[in-house]
Amino acid sequence: MTDYKKLYQEKLTTPERAVQLVEAGEEIVFPINPGEPPALLAAIPTNEKLAGNYLHRMLPSSAPLDIEQDKLQQVSIFLSGADRKYYREGFVDFLPNHFSDIPSLLLKRSPHPVIMATVSPMDKDGNFSLGTSPSYVASLIEHAKTIILEVNENMPRTFGTKNNIHISQVDALVENTVDLPELPTPVLKEKDLAIGKIIADTVSDGATLQIGFGSMPNAVMEYLMDKKDLGIYSEMLPDKLVDLVEKGVVTNKFNPTHPGKTVSTFAIGSKRLYEFMDNNEDILMLPCDETNSLMNIAKVDNLVSINSTVEVDFYGQCNSESVGGVLYSSTGGQADFTKGVRLTKNGRGIICLYSTAKNDEISTIVSELALGSIVSTSKNDIDTVVTEYGKAELIGKTFSERAQALIKIAHPKFRDELRQKAIDKKLINQ
Repeated sequence: MTDYKKLYQEKLTTPERAVQLVEAGEEIVFPINPGEPPALLAAIPTNEKLAGNYLHRMLPSSAPLDIEQDKLQQVSIFLSGADRKYYREGFVDFLPNHFSDIPSLLLKRSPHPVIMATVSPMDKDGNFSLGTSPSYVASLIEHAKTIILEVNENMPRTFGTKNNIHISQVDALVENTVDLPELPTPVLKEKDLAIGKIIADTVSDGATLQIGFGSMPNAVMEYLMDKKDLGIYSEMLPDKLVDLVEKGVVTNKFNPTHPGKTVSTFAIGSKRLYEFMDNNEDILMLPCDETNSLMNIAKVDNLVSINSTVEVDFYGQCNSESVGGVLYSSTGGQADFTKGVRLTKNGRGIICLYSTAKNDEISTIVSELALGSIVSTSKNDIDTVVTEYGKAELIGKTFSERAQALIKIAHPKFRDELRQKAIDKKLINQ
């Protein structure tokens, strides 16, 4: 019988020694935010063999390394406040993606990548858990040339497909017990609550929810406390999940693909959320090419998909990732779910946004997207748009009908101007 503890000790080393396993030209992949290994990250520049290497990060929790780009090109898969300005300065590159495609895109770039990840402590069977962040890394483990782990006692042990890494697969490991990165609890504005209430009114008992990133989608959970037997099938686990489970609102009773289970692929939140996830067999953390697969989403009957955007034009095109024509974030799973929810039975795809930006100086309902804007959700995939002034159901509507419906949920002070622009574009009559 293999002595896993002995094997563990044999592979235990320092961060500086562990990163020496990376050879020139190899591509390194980090998990999402709490799954990033900070000790290994800090040690990477000590590897003097680096030349033509790449480091891929998504929603990074810290700034890029200060290292020459010809040695290590750092690539963002989804920008955050930690790397946004570095992208704009040309120091960080960007890999466009649908969340569901990230594993295949990374394997196309490097069939045998180097994986570095923060994991939970090893169990008696020699397994480490990817914890909060299986996402795309879970699907890369079997292809990895080198696996280097950072063991953190604060990383929750979670369950799900491909979520484990066995000690026999590990090339080196280090120990570094530090607090996991947390997201501050968003302060909900009146607009958030108004939008949340409108969306909540469309959620029926027994529905399954996909809730995207940001305060607006999460505000809907404030108004779900009187619902019954809701399910969660979502790429990101929201902090409010803990309240909904404890109050008996989320039971996943009617989750058609995983009855009784909350399904997700990553989590960023509070310590309370991480503790709730730890050894919780009612939560399945699956790879993103499973959770966000159109074929799998299509099986989730009564799915309500809730995501936010930056601006929507008269045609129903949504720009969710650029501001003023400059990249701000990424597509994430929005396109996966807005397209996938249309394949479900009784599914609804909701896109939400404030009606204005810049202290009510700019309308986010626009006649056409700003020059250089990125279309995140196609006009052909849009279903319903919600602002604090109401909802506009666009699916099955003509361009003229869409323009009129969107003008009704625009901020009142911009409605006349928008109506005139619709007239000028021959979308509506005088």
